Amino acid sequence: MDNIAIIIPSRLNAERLPNKPLKLIKNKEMILHVLDAAKDSDVGQVIVATPDQEILELIEKHDGQAVLTSNKHETGTDRVYEVFKKKLNSKPEIIINFQGDMPNLNPNVIKNLAKHMKKNLCDIGTLASRIENKHEEKDFNVVKVLTENSIENKSFAKAINFFRSSNEPLNKYTYHHVGIYAFTNKALIRYVSLKRSKLEVERKLEQMRALEDKMKIDVGYIDSCPLSVDTEADLKAIKKIMEN
Repeated sequence: MDNIAIIIPSRLNAERLPNKPLKLIKNKEMILHVLDAAKDSDVGQVIVATPDQEILELIEKHDGQAVLTSNKHETGTDRVYEVFKKKLNSKPEIIINFQGDMPNLNPNVIKNLAKHMKKNLCDIGTLASRIENKHEEKDFNVVKVLTENSIENKSFAKAINFFRSSNEPLNKYTYHHVGIYAFTNKALIRYVSLKRSKLEVERKLEQMRALEDKMKIDVGYIDSCPLSVDTEADLKAIKKIMEN
C-alpha cells in the first residue's frame, strides 16, 4: 500500500522489564519477531525508532531499517513522530505505531487495520479482542476498551473509553485492547501538539489524550489477543506460546 509507514518504538529502559526488546524467544530477540511481523504485513515501509544504539545495530544487522531518536521522549508516540517528521519528512498518509513488545501479532491484522484507515473514517484506528475470563477483567495490565457497538462481526466501532480497572460490571461492548495504533497524517500531527491529558497521566494510557480532545478512534476486532510483554511473567507466557 502506498504512503503507509509502520514505525516501531523500542527502548531498553523499560521500568517493569529492562532490556525487554533483546529478550530471546525461539533464539531470536523479541524486537526481531516484531520487525518480521511488520514486514510480513506488506503494507508499507517499516522503521524501528529507538534511542538505543544496541537496538539500532541489531535491526540493521538483520536487514531492517532503524533510526536513532532522542532519549527524552515521554511516550512511544512522540518517538514515532520524530521519525515521521525527520526521516519521512511528514509524507506518509497513514502511520502505524506498532508496539515493540507484541511478538506474536498476526501480520494479517496489520493489513486489515491499514485497509480500514484507507477509508478515511476516523482519526485513529486500533484493535481489540474478546475478554476471555474473570482474571483478564480484573487484571490491571489488561487495557480495556469500551466501544459504541459490537465489533465481533469483524466490523469497526467507535471507541468510547479506555481503562485498566473498573468498580462496575463490564459493559457487553468492552474488549481487550491491543496496543497498535494507526494515525492519519493530520491526526498524528494534531495528537503530538496536544499536552498530555489528565486521564492519560492518571491511567497511563496515551489514547486518552486523543479521546479527551474529541478525536475519533475506531476499534476493529481480532480473533485472538496477542500477548503484550510487560513483565517477566508475560515473557514466560509468550515463550510457552511461541516455542511450542
